[in-house]
Amino acid sequence: MSVIVDYRNVEIERAEKTVLKNVSFTLSEGEFCYLVGRVGSGKSSLMKTMYADVAIPSGEKADVLGFDLLNLKKRRIPYLRRKIGIVFQDFQLLQDRSVNENLRFVLRATGWSQRQDIEDRIEEVLTAVGMANKSYKMPHELSGGEQQRIVIARALLNDPKLILADEPTGNLDSAMGEEVMDLLHSLNRNDGLTVVMVTHNEAHARGTDRTVRFFDGRIIS
Repeated sequence: MSVIVDYRNVEIERAEKTVLKNVSFTLSEGEFCYLVGRVGSGKSSLMKTMYADVAIPSGEKADVLGFDLLNLKKRRIPYLRRKIGIVFQDFQLLQDRSVNENLRFVLRATGWSQRQDIEDRIEEVLTAVGMANKSYKMPHELSGGEQQRIVIARALLNDPKLILADEPTGNLDSAMGEEVMDLLHSLNRNDGLTVVMVTHNEAHARGTDRTVRFFDGRIIS
């Protein structure tokens, strides 16, 4: 399997403070990988570098999906992000728009122009996450678990090669959290999507998953 993330001796800073040093990390296509550690251990910072939300000041190599993050021009960042689906803890749905309108907004913002293509793609991703009958709903009419399914649908819109999920069950009860985890695993297993998930809860990790642990500014496993 091809390597889609390749970091070698990378240093990561936030607000001019080093949060991770000597990071060497690779991720292969089709993996489901957990980034596990206490709050502030650097796991979310590492994830944010993968979609160029946090810059990498130094390192031997920092490559994501063929993009060289050490020399990435600002104008190239949107092209990188179109290859990545991002699932946030706090949903970040537009509250004044329906599910359909939320997804249509993203497609138009990323270059889709043909109306039928847009509607077909929205139907495809909503079906994939089990929400095909909720397209007319407003976000406040959905449960937390349903909103997170819509967020995952949004992440799938541009057929990404990589899904980055930052504490995606953090605002959900345990039952809804398990449903979201099952969905992410299904997308990984059945559709071959590569998934990286940040969590502070090691209980989420399943037997066949890869777990990378963070402690005191370093990756320890």
